[in-house]
Amino acid sequence: MKNTALLVTRLFDADGGAIEITDCVPRFIQHGRMFQPTMLVRHVRRIAGRPRIAVRLRPTCAYGAQRPQVTAGSNHVRYVMPELTLRLTTDLSLTALLEERPVFLDGAVTLILGPDQSATAAVAELGRRFIDDTQVYWRDWVRRLAIPFEWQQEVIRAAITLQLNAFDDTGAIVAAMTTSIPEAAGSDRNWDYRFCWLRDAYFVVNALNRLGATGIMERYLGYIVNIAADAGQAALQPVYRINGSALLEETTVASLPGYRGMGPVRVGNQACMQIQHDVYGSAILAAAHMFFDERLDTRGDPALFERLEDLGHRALTVFDSPDAGIWELRGKLRVHTFPSVMCWAACDRLARIARRLGLAEREQAWRADALRIHAYIVEHCWSPARNSFVGAVDSEALDASLLLLVEIGFLKADDPRFAGTVAAIESELMRGDFIFRYVETDDFGRPENAFVVCTFWYVNALAALGRRAEARALFEKLLARRNRHGLLSEHLDTVTGEPWGNFVQTYSMVGLITSAIRLSLPCGRGVLAGQTGAVPASARFASRALMPIRRDTRMGTPGFW
Repeated sequence: MKNTALLVTRLFDADGGAIEITDCVPRFIQHGRMFQPTMLVRHVRRIAGRPRIAVRLRPTCAYGAQRPQVTAGSNHVRYVMPELTLRLTTDLSLTALLEERPVFLDGAVTLILGPDQSATAAVAELGRRFIDDTQVYWRDWVRRLAIPFEWQQEVIRAAITLQLNAFDDTGAIVAAMTTSIPEAAGSDRNWDYRFCWLRDAYFVVNALNRLGATGIMERYLGYIVNIAADAGQAALQPVYRINGSALLEETTVASLPGYRGMGPVRVGNQACMQIQHDVYGSAILAAAHMFFDERLDTRGDPALFERLEDLGHRALTVFDSPDAGIWELRGKLRVHTFPSVMCWAACDRLARIARRLGLAEREQAWRADALRIHAYIVEHCWSPARNSFVGAVDSEALDASLLLLVEIGFLKADDPRFAGTVAAIESELMRGDFIFRYVETDDFGRPENAFVVCTFWYVNALAALGRRAEARALFEKLLARRNRHGLLSEHLDTVTGEPWGNFVQTYSMVGLITSAIRLSLPCGRGVLAGQTGAVPASARFASRALMPIRRDTRMGTPGFW
């Protein structure tokens, strides 16, 4: 449903019967606070003919290994499980539901699956109110977005998707809603992404900041500040549970065969035990918004700055130390370039925050540290033979994270070293129209599919180099790879275009938003004026309303700094 998170499905039978199914997860303001229960509302109505429907509801627990105890009331069915009891309240025949028996649908039925609580009104009335109020919430939320002029519907759908991946209660942002969809067929690259990666969340926060969706950003900043406080002097993990817990033991589930039978199905993620030095930059860059964004209610102060300095000191001690890198290699530890760059970014932003707070001595100290790391990277991670930065010290291999050197502010767009790096990546990592994150053999062999966000990074790099026509053409090809709902997975088969990897992938939707903002024409540039003549005042006003947030070229990243 346009500009909402509601899903409308229409089904037709061979005899001319047709039904419309509206699925809604309630979300709206009630009694001065957000009402968002763990609930699914489904409304099914006849739109043609005399259709018959059968409803099958078969909840399981323990990842499919156990079935719940089922009890029926006058208008509801309870599904009792060890850790949760669900209640289905409905005006459909309970006999037909429990026996999965087909019945004619003459008008409409409503099914509300959620907590084990009695309905406060007739189920049809309650379901309709939930659906209507949720529509109003989403459309109001979308109206407040600062979207680019072009590709508006694509950006809106991506923004709604990112909102759905944010856990409002704690502020955590989930990387994807699924586990164990393989990166490629039969690859065993099956991972559980239902957690909050500090790196991924930073990119989400930046994208939503550009759209003006500050609520998610504020809640995440609270989450990351608490994560840093809990860590104390210990190293930050790359990934945490949505409640902030550091425990993510990785196990496999024997009771499930996996996506298309391609197991294993994993629960938890071993990445929590890895050393990934870019986390310090990710945390500080996210928290820096609190010092520069005047829209936020919670502002950064010297006390928060001191806590961030602890993370900066960690970055200083590890920037030239081996880690698993941004791509979380399980069998190789090297001094990777991107983590070192993010350690530089941590020091660079701390210097800027210190200047903002009027702490001249601290600004000078952090600026000196940033310059030292910058010099190290230039000396050890630049390959004259390749005319490119490389993925790690003492390596000639490339990885796609090098496309972010301008975005993070490490290089200027007109630096010839950036153009050389992009050219090298085009030569080595591009397959057809898409970019692989790397091509060297890792713990599971050679990667088989392209990592979607890397191609968006390449689109942005082309734009930064002034190759906008190429960037726009490739961006359109990426948009064509979305599914019917406008969503993207983690990986793509470069030949067939088939999506692979966990879904919906926040990284990919972030890439769509950032590239659309970067490439969109201002709406006054001949678009509303039919390419000729003066632009009317109303169009110029619309242009200001739709323009993306300004770009601060000193920081190398859009936003308020």
